[in-house]
Amino acid sequence: MSGHSKWSTIKRKKAAEDARRGQVFTKLAKEIAIAAGEGPDTDVNMKLRLAVDKAKAANMPKDNIERAIRRGAGLDKDASELEEIMYEGYGPHGVALMIEVVTDNRNRAVADIRRWFNKLGGSLGESGCVAWQFEPKGYFTLPPNELDADQVFEVAVESGADDVTFAEDLIEIFADPSEFQTVRESLQQNGLTPETAELTMLPKTTITLDQKQAFQTMNLISMLEELDDVQQVYSNLDISDDLMAAFEEQE
Repeated sequence: MSGHSKWSTIKRKKAAEDARRGQVFTKLAKEIAIAAGEGPDTDVNMKLRLAVDKAKAANMPKDNIERAIRRGAGLDKDASELEEIMYEGYGPHGVALMIEVVTDNRNRAVADIRRWFNKLGGSLGESGCVAWQFEPKGYFTLPPNELDADQVFEVAVESGADDVTFAEDLIEIFADPSEFQTVRESLQQNGLTPETAELTMLPKTTITLDQKQAFQTMNLISMLEELDDVQQVYSNLDISDDLMAAFEEQE
């Protein structure tokens, strides 16, 4: 779990820079469009509400959000059709990778992903080759600030969370996806506003590598995430605080 949280932290920092290039807005629009395919009403479609909330948090313009909803709901007849695909493979040193893609061109997406695997190590595998090593989870983070740890734990667990972890700079809450909305609403009702609230894939076990090996894997993940068709990359690499700091320095 620690690998997920620390990697999420660096992704949030990178997201602020990417937003200036519009890449984040493009990816958020795709996420909204895919979710809107299940219905354009955010009061009914929880997946869409989550995607729209994420877009608003990134200061995505209202017009962009509405255009993405129309596209996904089939109200924009000129829009190309998007599909959601999960690719799987192994990065350098046997690290399991799951790559979430939203694309209007499957052939382009897989070609781009395979190119980076070939260039930086590892191999793209068949469907199911690493999925068994991950499980879907609802994931929330809170800044510790001066929050009462006992209160956070009590609110989270009583609303359906599976686990709560406390670190110096981060509180993490994990829940079954079916309990996601209940936990989210309970936190908000108790004055606990998550910095992160998302559905994710968590590794059941993690791999620890030395710095050189870890950097090879982290570089591959970074390059995959730069691809326009890639929404998220999940891995079972455990990243220590020191390792993450060193990686950020080279960035």
